Amino acid sequence: MELIDVTAARHLGGHRLWLRFEDGLEGEVDLRRSLRGPVFKPLRDPAYFAKFFIDLGTVNWPNGADFAPETLYRRTKAGARPHRSRRVRATA
Repeated sequence: MELIDVTAARHLGGHRLWLRFEDGLEGEVDLRRSLRGPVFKPLRDPAYFAKFFIDLGTVNWPNGADFAPETLYRRTKAGARPHRSRRVRATA
């Protein structure tokens, strides 16, 4: 799978993030169930989880924790809703 960088992220509360990728995909991910192991222990606190930043195309935390961008992309894509374009009606 080609690596597609995260270009924007926003904390939605708890352990949920809204993400945008360089190919335009946008969506939400809930990482609560993925916070296993010692490096992710601090992230179980939602206040610490909210301290994320984007570096080298993925989401990172001050303690060195991160998620592979391809994992975030796959999970975002799985939960993304199809984009529906709005038709604009011409007025006379």
